[in-house]
Amino acid sequence: MPTFTISNSAATWPLPQFNTSHFPHTPPVIRHHSLLHTRAFKIHCIPAEPLPSLQQPKHDQSIIGGGGDDGDSGDGGGDGGGDDEEFGPLLKFEAVMRESKARGVKLPPDMVEAARITGIREMFLLRYLELQGSSWPLSFLMQHCSMLRNRMLADPSFLFKVGTEIVIDSCCATFAEVQKRGKDFWAEFELYAADLLVGVVVDIALVGLLAPYARISKPSLSKGLLGRVQHACAALPSSVFEAERPGCKFSVMQRIATYFHKGALYGSVGFGCGIIGQGIANMIMNAKRSIKKSEDDIPVPPLLQSAALWGFFLAVSSNTRYQIINGLESLVEASPVAKRVPLVAMAFTVGLRFGNNIYGGMQFVDWAKWSGVQ
Repeated sequence: MPTFTISNSAATWPLPQFNTSHFPHTPPVIRHHSLLHTRAFKIHCIPAEPLPSLQQPKHDQSIIGGGGDDGDSGDGGGDGGGDDEEFGPLLKFEAVMRESKARGVKLPPDMVEAARITGIREMFLLRYLELQGSSWPLSFLMQHCSMLRNRMLADPSFLFKVGTEIVIDSCCATFAEVQKRGKDFWAEFELYAADLLVGVVVDIALVGLLAPYARISKPSLSKGLLGRVQHACAALPSSVFEAERPGCKFSVMQRIATYFHKGALYGSVGFGCGIIGQGIANMIMNAKRSIKKSEDDIPVPPLLQSAALWGFFLAVSSNTRYQIINGLESLVEASPVAKRVPLVAMAFTVGLRFGNNIYGGMQFVDWAKWSGVQ
């Protein structure tokens, strides 16, 4: 190993090995100096191994929106180029307020907060402004009912699907009730009305729970275990086959978890509506029989067993069928033909949901007979 010597001293030091690969034109360093005139100097040694190459830090795309792998909820935006083409650019607070002021529309507080924090996608803002120009009561509901508003922003045909489901189910139920009750239909009209009312509630839940929605603002989460559960549920898609939207990227496990999560919600709705609907029906039947009894009276259905059947039926059968319906509707709506002619998607929705109601009604009758409830 080479050395260098300092005069007036018997000591020698090993010369540090310099990595000349970094300094190809630097001559060898040799220093001769008297200790009496030595001044402080500093030698910077470069390690033998090459320095790692410097890389520019990667900037992650901002995930603005609810659901997906991050689980946060924002306005439903994102920075991807494809998102800009489909959903428009992400408008900042000044642009959002300028556009809403030009339309003479006052934004709800959660949209104002989302615009200030993250911004709002242009498509969502324009849809909201158009819906605010609708007649009452839709404009009122857009302003004060965030659940309906967010679903209308993500899917403008949401109300059409809800209305289709209610009309088809009510017509099928009415036809079945008339055939079943015959000449006693008007005498037992209260039972029919109670069943119809509960059916409308169930129809709204069946469509609404699986409908895609725009995540405008972050939901309020509790602390502790409940907060973690709420955070995990907020990260799930609205349905198993929901299309990925800005800031909403879903894994296979999340989609599987969605099936069981929605099944639990459907089961709760079915059990609750079964308790209410069957409870009203049983109360009316018992009141009539206390006044006049007949040998032709059918047994009063058991309340809890009937409610449990409704819950199980919605959690398993309805959940599976409506998940498939949502997936098929999404495929048709995304097709070039449906985008050019929207009536194609609307006709497909009507036909698909009509067939589903017929099949679901027949299946429920079979399940009720197998369970001994009817």
